Amino acid sequence: MSTDPKTLPGADPHTGNREIDPVTGYDTTGHDWGGIKELNTPFPKVALVALVLTVIYSVIAWILLPAWPLGREYTRGILGLDQQEMAERRLRDLVALREDWLGRFENPDFTALSEDADLMAIAMPAADRLYQDNCSACHGRAGSGGPGYPVLHDTYWLWGGAPEDIAMTLQVGINAAHPDTRWAQMPAFDWMEDDELSKLSDYVAAMPSGEADPDSEASTLFAENCVACHSEGGAGGLMNGAPSLVDDAVIYGQDTESVMATLRNGRQGVMPYWSERVSDAEINALSLYVSRLPDDGAADGAETVQASDESPAEATQ
Repeated sequence: MSTDPKTLPGADPHTGNREIDPVTGYDTTGHDWGGIKELNTPFPKVALVALVLTVIYSVIAWILLPAWPLGREYTRGILGLDQQEMAERRLRDLVALREDWLGRFENPDFTALSEDADLMAIAMPAADRLYQDNCSACHGRAGSGGPGYPVLHDTYWLWGGAPEDIAMTLQVGINAAHPDTRWAQMPAFDWMEDDELSKLSDYVAAMPSGEADPDSEASTLFAENCVACHSEGGAGGLMNGAPSLVDDAVIYGQDTESVMATLRNGRQGVMPYWSERVSDAEINALSLYVSRLPDDGAADGAETVQASDESPAEATQ
C-alpha cells in the first residue's frame, strides 16, 4: 500500500494536501455523498479514556471475581464470591427468622393463634405472600374468584370455611392426584327429557333472586334430583363439594344457558394439592389467612364473573 500523500483519497495530486473544511478546520477524507463531505476527525479522547478504564476494570474483575469457566468449574477470584452460596445463605437466614413464629403453626390451635395480635401482625402478611404466589392466579388477589374458580371471601363453602377444613383441602386437593383427595362431581343429567331440562334450568337460574316457584313441576324435579347434594332450597352447606345455588357467587354461571350446559355435561373441577409444594406450617398459616378474608370483593377491583359453558372446570372451594 502506497504511503505517498499525493495518492491518498481526496489529496491534491500535486501537493498531497487534502481539502480543509472551513467551518471545523479538519481536513476531509475525500468521501463525498451528494455534497456532504466526510471529515477526518480524530478519535474522541473521552471514548479512548473510557475504553482504557473498561479494560482496567475488566482485568481487576477477572482477578477479584468469579470469571473464567474451566470445564465444570470456574476461576473463583481472590474475593471468592459465589452468588449461589450467597442466595442459599440468605434463604437460611430467612428460614431461621421465620422459625420463631412459623413453628407455632405446626400443630396449631387456630383460635388461640387468631387471638394473638402480635403473631397475626407477623404471620398474616407472610400468609398473604403465600396466597398471592400460589392461589391468586385462580381465586383472585382478594379471593373474589372468577369463571371456574370459587369465591373465597364469602360465607358459602363447598368443603367448609373453618381453618381446619381449609387446611385439609389444601393438603389433599379436590379431584386431585393425592390418594386422600376430596372428591366431588356434578353428574350429567343428559338422561332427562329436553322439556324437563329446560324447566329445571329456568328454576335453578331463578333461585338466587328468589323467583323460583316452589309449587312448580321444576321444583319437584329439583327435590328429586338435586336436594341430596345441594340441600333443601339449594342452600348448599353440606360440605360435600356441592355449591350453594342461592347466592350470587356462582362458579360456572347461573344464567339459563350455563345451567343447561352444566346439567347436560356435568362438572368436575380440580384443585391441586399443596402438601408437596409448601410445608404443613405454611398450609396452616395460609388456611387461617383464607378463613379471615373479608367478605369484600372490591379489594382486587373485580367482581365475581359468571362463567359461560366453555369455562374450564378448574377449582372448587
